[in-house]
Amino acid sequence: MSTDNSNGGGATARSFTVQLLAGRFFVVFSTLMILGFIGAAYIFGLYSGEIKTTLGYDQTTLNLLSFFKDLGTYVSVHAGLLMEVAPPWVVLSLGGVVNFFGYFMIWLAVTKRISQPPVWLMCLYITIGANSLGFANSGALVPCVQNFPENRGVVIGILKSYLGIGGAIMTQFYHALYGDDSSSSGVILIIAWLPAAVSLLFAFSVRVLDITKRQIKRDKKFFNDVLCMSLGLAGFIMIMIIVQRQVAFSKAGYSGTFAVIICLLVLPIFLVFREEIHIWKTKLFNSSNSTLSELKIVPQNDISPVKHQPLVVGANTPSDEHTSENIDPPCFQHVFNPPAKGENHSILQATFSIDMQILFLATICGIGGNLTTIDNLGQIGTSLGYPKKSISAFVSLVSIWQFLGRVLGGLISERLLDKYKWPRPACLTIVLLISCIPHLLIAFNVPYGLYVASVIMGFCFGAEWTYLFTIISELFGLKHYGTLYNYGSLAAPLGSFIFNVRIAGRLYDREGLRQLKASGIIRKHGEELHCYGVKCYQLAYLIITAATFVTALVSLILVVRTRKFYKGDIYKRYEKKDSSSTNVTLRGYSGKEEEMD
Repeated sequence: MSTDNSNGGGATARSFTVQLLAGRFFVVFSTLMILGFIGAAYIFGLYSGEIKTTLGYDQTTLNLLSFFKDLGTYVSVHAGLLMEVAPPWVVLSLGGVVNFFGYFMIWLAVTKRISQPPVWLMCLYITIGANSLGFANSGALVPCVQNFPENRGVVIGILKSYLGIGGAIMTQFYHALYGDDSSSSGVILIIAWLPAAVSLLFAFSVRVLDITKRQIKRDKKFFNDVLCMSLGLAGFIMIMIIVQRQVAFSKAGYSGTFAVIICLLVLPIFLVFREEIHIWKTKLFNSSNSTLSELKIVPQNDISPVKHQPLVVGANTPSDEHTSENIDPPCFQHVFNPPAKGENHSILQATFSIDMQILFLATICGIGGNLTTIDNLGQIGTSLGYPKKSISAFVSLVSIWQFLGRVLGGLISERLLDKYKWPRPACLTIVLLISCIPHLLIAFNVPYGLYVASVIMGFCFGAEWTYLFTIISELFGLKHYGTLYNYGSLAAPLGSFIFNVRIAGRLYDREGLRQLKASGIIRKHGEELHCYGVKCYQLAYLIITAATFVTALVSLILVVRTRKFYKGDIYKRYEKKDSSSTNVTLRGYSGKEEEMD
């Protein structure tokens, strides 16, 4: 008897473990882990000075390198197209490989383990390495949005927030290994192997699931609890950044700090257990009463279209009247005659729409201007006379406030939309206007202004990304979201090239050469070029401020065009697809009634 009980208990444990690892909530946890360690694209300012000094670059060349980093980060349409034909684990695994190769080659060059590559080859290396971010977004974030379509604003905000905080986590990990070592080559090595290892570890846990019965209220509670935990993580890192600037930390102190960060990072796994236990109990109760509908999570590959027609998230489910709704028309058919807002657009229909063009402009000027600040934080801090230890603080502050911008931006816009039908593009307009403030603080070198600018700019930068990707999903549907997600960010490297390379880099070098000429010093070939004082970046940031302000005014057109759309129920189409599942009231094991939404 005891043997039978032990065998039964073991089978139950195995069955529950399979359910947990195959469920939607563990997909969210895996995505949090992947995005929490893939934020290398946002800490370029932490190691750019090492590249500039070691390889003898001037500011224009360094900014060209940062442009190719942005190019690799945001030009990832190929990753989205790969998602159309391959499972997420293929995309994530490939992302881990390109991450390691690109950054490892940069590390070899900076540490002189190979002969110094030409500039074009360094640009290629950093493009390949940074391109891993696009693979991570496509392979991890997109499936989560497709698994939780009704909560996409909060989902995108939370997941993108972990992407923003990844830079601060990587910085703390670097200090835990190297202490206050001034060399930045160790950061590059960490960037090479750590994100690749995490991506490969969780790649097979991420999948798109077909949900035959969804619990919308419990999903909201789950993400609200994840939000609280993520805010605790961000708050702890923020406090430690302040303390580390005031108190000298030993290597052991940094290690202890990073250990606490890891514990806070993995804390959402307990929420995953809570939700899966609830589902497990519900399944047991339903199996004992055949009159109640069963709650199932079925992988897409196991669905039989003949027996039933469950909701496939991210695609239009065929109905009796429109059985061909899921069949794409020929490539160029109806390009300029798109469906109504919120319905699934083809890639070309979304591309040539006025709404997408306005979003492109917002990305070029708004995000492009903020990228210029992120990529030049080290040089801006040095030119304005901030100590080197403060530059590390700026990078961490940007990461923390990116985190808050992504998560709070999504949460605030979701609340405004639910309660007041406030159009999400209006939130984008407000953020674009606010982002003019840090540009002006840098342009006029306000005392301690770079600290304040790092906070405001980080928040605005994070919120802009959340709004961009959420608006795309709402206006153009989820069917081709894996491709449109990456397509929407194509304008970011263009903005980086215009403001970072052509404007900020050239004006910096021009002022630096003027200062050298005034001092009578002759610059040797290959020698690093420095510029000191407010004039190094003043004109560049006045131009960026003007461009951002004009873009904010143009974005009001999008607010007017989508105002009627956001006044309606933008998620109604998903609720209709799930209307066949009736609400049932269950009496749980605790004796309390639980409503299955």
